[in-house]
Amino acid sequence: MTRARRPLYPLRVPVLLIVLAALYGALAGALTGRVAYRLSVPAGAPWRAACPSGHALTGPWGGWLGTTRCATERYGPSAPALVLLTAALCAALAASTGARPELAVWLLLTPFGVVLAAVDRNVHRLPDILTLPLAAAAAAGLGLAALLPAAEGRWTGALLGGLALGGGYFVLFLAHPSGMGFGDVKLAIVLGVTLGWYGWEILFLGFLAGILYAGGYAAALVLLGRAGRKSAMPLGPCMLAGAATGVLLGGFGA
Repeated sequence: MTRARRPLYPLRVPVLLIVLAALYGALAGALTGRVAYRLSVPAGAPWRAACPSGHALTGPWGGWLGTTRCATERYGPSAPALVLLTAALCAALAASTGARPELAVWLLLTPFGVVLAAVDRNVHRLPDILTLPLAAAAAAGLGLAALLPAAEGRWTGALLGGLALGGGYFVLFLAHPSGMGFGDVKLAIVLGVTLGWYGWEILFLGFLAGILYAGGYAAALVLLGRAGRKSAMPLGPCMLAGAATGVLLGGFGA
């Protein structure tokens, strides 16, 4: 009797977990548009409280949660794009991490990362109202995850990663302040905590991926004639994409 062939990639992650993560991501993504729209203002300006037509934004949590559609028009980032992106990220994180406690932290952080990417893309700004609390939330969440036996990471590595990546970006900011905002430095602390959970190798890979994404994005804009060599571009989305790449690789390798 012939033996059954083993799959090249063992399906050790329950499909139900991936499906549930995708559904959670879709629901969370549907709520990110209003938040991104309200936060997409220049530095020093108050958060938006009305749609482009002037209608007051109402709904749960003082109008922060809700759709991006008023009586006359749609506004804000593309809702389908946010839903698909958040759902895909959450599903991928579930597939790479499996039923380990740090997955809960990744799923909680993902919608906020999508919001930050959307805001930075729109107005080249990473609001303190999100970056600083997310750094504390990531550290606290991973600290709790580290107490559970199924965790596959180190809390001390996460803390040191936040200090290292934040410090590295701070040096880059001091060296070239016109090419990087201080919000990028604060975001680097959050990303360093998440990447550092899986160790220094993943921290470096996530950092390098973000730099490569930024370089590729800038080159594409120049080639397409949408930007010049000295045009400002948002770095946050590329940093976040690089961190997501690192966390996915760290999850698969853990």
